[in-house]
Amino acid sequence: METVCDKKKLKVIFLPFLSTSHIIPIVDIARLFAMHDDVDVTIITNSTNRDSCRGRSIRIHTVKFPASQVGLPDGVETFNVSTPPDMISKIGKGLSLLQGEIEQLFQDLKADCIVTDMFYPWTADAAANLGIPRLMFLGGSYLSHSAQHSLKKYAPHHLEMTRLQVPDWLREPNGYTYSKKKSYGSLFDTFYDLEGTYQEHYKTVTGTKTWSLGPVSLWVNQDASDKAGRGYAKEEGWLKWLKSKPEKSVLYVSFGSMSKFPSSQLVEIAQALEESGHSFMWVVKNRDEGDDRFLEEFEKRVKASNKGYLIWGWAPQLLILENSAIGGLVTHCGWNTIMEGVTAGLPMATWPLFAEQFFNEKPVVDVLKIGVAVGAKEWRPWNDFGKEVVKKEDIGKAIALLMGSGEESAEMRRKAVVLATAAKTAIQVGGSSHTNMLGLIQELKSLRFEGNCLP
Repeated sequence: METVCDKKKLKVIFLPFLSTSHIIPIVDIARLFAMHDDVDVTIITNSTNRDSCRGRSIRIHTVKFPASQVGLPDGVETFNVSTPPDMISKIGKGLSLLQGEIEQLFQDLKADCIVTDMFYPWTADAAANLGIPRLMFLGGSYLSHSAQHSLKKYAPHHLEMTRLQVPDWLREPNGYTYSKKKSYGSLFDTFYDLEGTYQEHYKTVTGTKTWSLGPVSLWVNQDASDKAGRGYAKEEGWLKWLKSKPEKSVLYVSFGSMSKFPSSQLVEIAQALEESGHSFMWVVKNRDEGDDRFLEEFEKRVKASNKGYLIWGWAPQLLILENSAIGGLVTHCGWNTIMEGVTAGLPMATWPLFAEQFFNEKPVVDVLKIGVAVGAKEWRPWNDFGKEVVKKEDIGKAIALLMGSGEESAEMRRKAVVLATAAKTAIQVGGSSHTNMLGLIQELKSLRFEGNCLP
């Protein structure tokens, strides 16, 4: 017997965190849900962005960030590499002021399910009060979250980490919780062939439901306009430069949207790149006056030799990584970039800095063996330079192995290509992530039927 619920679309509300590295994957997951005709998607955000829902029918519900109430100028409402330290707490306060309004929106929009970032722990109680499931998006790998959960008794593989590589919230618990236990389940941007062992371990040790839906960037960004728009970047000559380079000859260097380095470290990176003998493309975020002068001189020099290309600010990373000229990737081990590198079939030089990045380095280097560590040894807060400076000799060794012609280098590249094939298979009909997505939607529909519908 057909019910009202059979005809009603499943209403799923998404709440991203105000940081680019968190916004991009959760919006991609929202677009993934919206690919299904029987799912109605709304994203709650503080600003409208034409790229947020490219190619998908997704409603954007905008809430005004209370900038003036917390002493911030208009437009300062996200966390990024240039956010001044004195504004960080004010943005956090502004987010807390929005809690009541967002909770009311969940009710007014008649959500059947909410999907929120892990940095909104209060949404677990909000969902419970409404009697609907809350799915939490967990940035990072299954390995990183499993290791954080059971650092001393991790089972599937033996991992070695120094105390300095462990995030500060594990060294000295600060009372913050991801509210995993209060959620119906969690979503990860990964796939079974990449992390199946860790996925099973995570489910066992946490006792929670979880779904791997990745690679979400590959799944929802199917054409060049999608890929170019992701990250708010413009084409400024990089493509022409790459087309002039032989296949697999260029090293791509990027440290994500939240990383910054002191001038001393920038000098070491620049010298290592210039002395490597390989062509390179470097995405630079620093905009300090002293750094600009040094880097501008460096840019002139490598441009004249046609060995290097600097992109200032944002880069269309998906398009760059899939270009045939790119042969390797230097990464801060942010999970978004690792997933994009895996999808592109690229070996990586790993340089973790903060958050869960030292954990993310482990599967790349020690388990999957598609990368080489640059040698970073000290975890630091995202908005801090830290004390460690990795020397050009160590950077150069990693680059030489990554881009070299020896047997070890060739084996890394071979394994990376195999994983890229597995990534593409995961999102095809019958693949692990495709099956997980269909199963998740069906489960959410069943919950709505059991909780809210009568025949």
